[in-house]
Amino acid sequence: MNPTQSWGGMQGHESRQEPIFWQQDIHAILKRDQRFLAYGLGRSYGDSCLPSEGTALLLSPLNKLRSFDEKTGLISAEAGLSLAELLDFIVPLGWFVPVSPGTKYVTLGGAIANDIHGKNHHKRGTFGCHITEMELLRSNGETILCSPTREKELFAATVGGLGLTGVITWCTLQLIPIQSALVDSETIKTTGLDDFFALEDASAQDWEYSMSWIDCMAQGSRRGRGIFYRGNHAQTGRPAEEYAAQAKWKVSVPIQAPSWVLNKWSIRAFNEVYYQQQQSRVKKGRMPIDSFFYPLDKILHWNRFYGQRGLLQYQFVLSLDRRQELNQIFDIIAKSGMGSFLAVLKKFGDIRSPGMLSFPREGYTLTLDFQNQGQKSQSLFRQLDAIVLSAGGRLYPAKDAMMSPELFQNGYPLWREFSRYIDPKFTSLFWNRVSRG
Repeated sequence: MNPTQSWGGMQGHESRQEPIFWQQDIHAILKRDQRFLAYGLGRSYGDSCLPSEGTALLLSPLNKLRSFDEKTGLISAEAGLSLAELLDFIVPLGWFVPVSPGTKYVTLGGAIANDIHGKNHHKRGTFGCHITEMELLRSNGETILCSPTREKELFAATVGGLGLTGVITWCTLQLIPIQSALVDSETIKTTGLDDFFALEDASAQDWEYSMSWIDCMAQGSRRGRGIFYRGNHAQTGRPAEEYAAQAKWKVSVPIQAPSWVLNKWSIRAFNEVYYQQQQSRVKKGRMPIDSFFYPLDKILHWNRFYGQRGLLQYQFVLSLDRRQELNQIFDIIAKSGMGSFLAVLKKFGDIRSPGMLSFPREGYTLTLDFQNQGQKSQSLFRQLDAIVLSAGGRLYPAKDAMMSPELFQNGYPLWREFSRYIDPKFTSLFWNRVSRG
């Protein structure tokens, strides 16, 4: 964990780093210093997790459970608790988080601040939809209890508020019950985007989780081909035994890979192998929770594959009637030669988040990752930005590294209202960039 660097490799200003073990520690620091930003496990890809100056409050040591009702699944914990630590406790007891991203190495505070989403947005919305209350500490020393009904405006600003409204010290989360630590899954080879659209629509009612990997290098009749994934928690089992039996192995990428390793030929070859590895149209199976939700967590420091210049992620959402723009974007990426390994396409449902700056809204969201190639990357992103802007879409701040003020302010029309709730001593490189003008 390096509070002056994001997961994508973006560099922030050198800042004072203060690990927080007890809530009272925060009070003393807030009185002493002038500028702050809370920092969890640093899995934001761009600069939303980087303080523009001052002190980075390292919250991951603030990770204690406060209470748990095993009958109702209501759990209260400090904001530095990671999903990995939480899952180790709740899964053997027959509970799971209602919303999970593609990594469990995020803190509860970070999950709220970025209002994370997962493969089941169409069923359960965002993480913030399941927070029943949280405590917010402001730089003036005021402690405020927020919920959907109490201090609800500040609650709405803090959910998806990128840590700018103060320090989330603890929260209470409603879990979902599970009968097994296994997931019944299906993987389906798709021939193009129309195939994906049909599968998403057909899966919405009966499947809790769905998403698709897309081959961004495929062109012509193969454009938009991919592998569609859907799953449900298994209905019978022994969660404690199954979770204990899950493989705990991990491998680590020890050094930054040379920049030449990733190129259009290696990406095209990888995508071809990945697509062709499944011979049949449909493959059914039963997978451990870790394998279904967090396959990349098995590879520690996987971001080093992208070399010293780091990686850039680009995630946007477009409304359901903008399928043509999706086709345009795939064409631009394929022609650029800067294809993505981890291209994930998902349909967001119509469940509204309580957060003012929450990213998900009903539509199609595409997540892309690229090796940072400087000016070449900027040129590609400007082309994609123009389409997203003209189509009335928005980008995800947790993934962003280059969003313009115009694109941010058009995509998040409540940004001025949100700014009224920013703690005057909290700031980030991201906010300084997108709130100009």
